[in-house]
Amino acid sequence: MNRDEAQESGTSRAEGRRALHPAEFVALVGLLMSLVALAIDAMLPALPAIGRDLGVARTNDVQLVVMSLFLGMGVGQLLFGPLSDSIGRKPAIHAGLVLFMIGCFVSIFAPTFEIMIAGRVLQGIGVAGPRICSIALVRDQYEGRMMARLMSFAMAVFILVPTVAPALGQGLLFLGGWHAIFITFLVIAAIVLAWFGIRQPETLPEARRRPFSPRAIGGAVGEIVRIRPAIGYTLATGFVFAPFVAYLGSAQQIFQDTYGTGALFPLYFGVLALSFGAGSLVNSRLVMKYGMRRLSKSSAAFIATISLIASAALFAFDGLPPFWLFMAYLLSVFVSVSLLFGNLNALAMQPLGHIAGIGAAVIASVSTFVSVPLGAVVGQSFDGTLYALVGAFAVSGLATLAAMRWAEGGPGREKG
Repeated sequence: MNRDEAQESGTSRAEGRRALHPAEFVALVGLLMSLVALAIDAMLPALPAIGRDLGVARTNDVQLVVMSLFLGMGVGQLLFGPLSDSIGRKPAIHAGLVLFMIGCFVSIFAPTFEIMIAGRVLQGIGVAGPRICSIALVRDQYEGRMMARLMSFAMAVFILVPTVAPALGQGLLFLGGWHAIFITFLVIAAIVLAWFGIRQPETLPEARRRPFSPRAIGGAVGEIVRIRPAIGYTLATGFVFAPFVAYLGSAQQIFQDTYGTGALFPLYFGVLALSFGAGSLVNSRLVMKYGMRRLSKSSAAFIATISLIASAALFAFDGLPPFWLFMAYLLSVFVSVSLLFGNLNALAMQPLGHIAGIGAAVIASVSTFVSVPLGAVVGQSFDGTLYALVGAFAVSGLATLAAMRWAEGGPGREKG
């Protein structure tokens, strides 16, 4: 088989030990990627109990249990991307899983809310390792059609986790309190660490490794800032994600406290999570016909338009529409948001092929640092109505359109 045939068929390129069977590899990568969603979504039913037990005075402050993990991820993505290029994929993922487990220990035994938040930040830094390195793990071993096929299967596993994580968290909360959720995180991470360590061979040989250099990271940041399309689409990604961060932080309050869904909260949350999977499937078909830019602009415009209409309509319901109408709105918005995520990231990466590894880490971190503070402001504004959240989606859509227009106004524009 020649080089071109290997690229097309996706021949495995693992070094040393024989690569895992694709089915086992997909399950392992899917689980590595899913730790992020599990660490966020399984916590949602436990937020009120954590607030009560740790003496949180303001109800909205329990949202920091979610926000702090995103903050840690922003730092961790910037660290683990270049680190895995330097020391190899396995040591980087091992280090991330161990940090995540240490963060779980801190949260389990946290005597105060501040210590709880510190543990969550550490969990976020740690979980960024398997999240960002697992993608490199796939690219190291496969290419062409096989890579696309395996990533599709891994993403299917990833999408399933948010649909069941809140139910898992609610069940654990009932059986053993919120401590049981962190203990479960700890056990799952330990199982993944053992499975990964024993079965998965290293995929980055020493000859292809690069020295870890803060200067290289700083240089990549500086280069991205100077490339207008890269920074423009990165900002757009952050704007899209901001109201979604606010939604995750306040979802338990909205569903259980405001709408009184009780034990059905995980079901409704799971239905909305599935809309992301549906949007991803739709995007895979539409993007080949309409292109990334056109599809992204249409999605952002739809989010802005429907959210502006919904914001005006909220006044007729004193800020709280019927539950079915609220669900219909979020379903339509979330499908559109899922179209934007992949396309905006791809557009931001287009001019960065020469620094793809560090570039991906920097884009992920910068968009997180944009979205988390903005999302926290919206989440902290929750007052039992939907004015802030729906308004944030409207502003997000408009800001995304503005950032895209600015990105396309300078040199370096490519077709997409």
